[in-house]
Amino acid sequence: MHEPEAPETASSEDEQARLGETPAERAGIQRRTLRTLMGAIVPGGAAMSSAYSSAAILGEELTSNQLLGGIAASGLTTGAAITAIPLARLMARRGRRIGIAGGYAVAGLGALVCLLAAQVGWYPLLVLGMLSVGIGYASNMAARFASADLAEEPGSAIGMLIWASTFGSVLGPLLGFGPLRSLATLVGLHELAGPYLLSVLLFGLAALVVHLFLRPDPLVVAGGLGNVEERESLRSFIRPIVGSSDGRLAVGSMVVGHVVMVGIMTMMPLHMRSGGHALQVIGAMISLHIVGMYAFSPIVGRLVDRLGPHRLIVVGSLLLAVGADVAAHDEAHQSLSAFVGMFIVGIGWSCGLIASSALLVRTFDGPNRVGIQGLADMCMTTGGASAGIVAGLVLEVSTFPVLGHGAAVVGGLPAVAVLIRWWSKRRMARAL
Repeated sequence: MHEPEAPETASSEDEQARLGETPAERAGIQRRTLRTLMGAIVPGGAAMSSAYSSAAILGEELTSNQLLGGIAASGLTTGAAITAIPLARLMARRGRRIGIAGGYAVAGLGALVCLLAAQVGWYPLLVLGMLSVGIGYASNMAARFASADLAEEPGSAIGMLIWASTFGSVLGPLLGFGPLRSLATLVGLHELAGPYLLSVLLFGLAALVVHLFLRPDPLVVAGGLGNVEERESLRSFIRPIVGSSDGRLAVGSMVVGHVVMVGIMTMMPLHMRSGGHALQVIGAMISLHIVGMYAFSPIVGRLVDRLGPHRLIVVGSLLLAVGADVAAHDEAHQSLSAFVGMFIVGIGWSCGLIASSALLVRTFDGPNRVGIQGLADMCMTTGGASAGIVAGLVLEVSTFPVLGHGAAVVGGLPAVAVLIRWWSKRRMARAL
């Protein structure tokens, strides 16, 4: 039996909302939404990974300082953290389409600023540009919640969208450090301007796809639009999370996953570069890490829906701990542990993010859900930004193995939290 597809356009919010009155209509809109978001997140992911993978190297080259290189790279997560709540407010008022497309457009301008920084050799421009690129990261994160607005199985929907990121995110560093670096050199630009030229073009493409095709808006159909008061919004978002054990676990798991992933990933290129590895080898390591982050997401999403998010949070946490510890065992001139460890860290991050996002979607509904999602992303990206800075400090005063072992300890915390909850529940059940 053929299920009807959603119309291409709708003239008003009321008309869009009425499109989802029947299960068949909502299913058709959900399919269209998922296709559109997947079509946007491929170039968006490529643009983001291309910009991010070169930021620390360019920052160190401009300043001769590893810490400043790490700060430049952490601009991605800092920008995402700063803009997560404003982006959520915009989406709550105007819908997912306006928010996500606008975020990609601003990120494209940020990548252009980074390109100029590489060309003129001015470090502050690089930091400013990476902060703006971070808005594209916030848009990518918001897209996963948009995929679940109308989904019957949010884990599977989120997993499919994150899986789509694989293609762009793997190609980003490979194209940026490969053909685009060569093209930049050929036309007289700095070689590290190449990755940012790629980012400018692809962020623009992602914005165009969302603007043209995310119709009807899934948040409008789901009835999620509403007024978000500037003064009360943050407080009203914090209270539900603090008051819910699942809310605390979901946000905590997101934060831990991002802290471990960003902390290790920010410094690994510098660690390998100090060991004499070529940019192509570093790019290959980043690409394999990104494969771990995204390639298994559909499987992870189905497991979340079948086994429950709590079990997958435990799995993700343990993988983060193991991967970070493995990555810590290589000397700078070696690479095997770096490739294996970062691959495992990527899978752990995927499990934790999908499971935590699905848990958040299941736990919170109603008019404040977009704001709660935005606050969760703000916490996650703030943790990531802080991790990038702390990782740079650790590498300045100590060694990469110390950083890796510390990240392993942090990575295991969500598993400990869930296991303590299970133990407490069993103990209470026995007492009864």
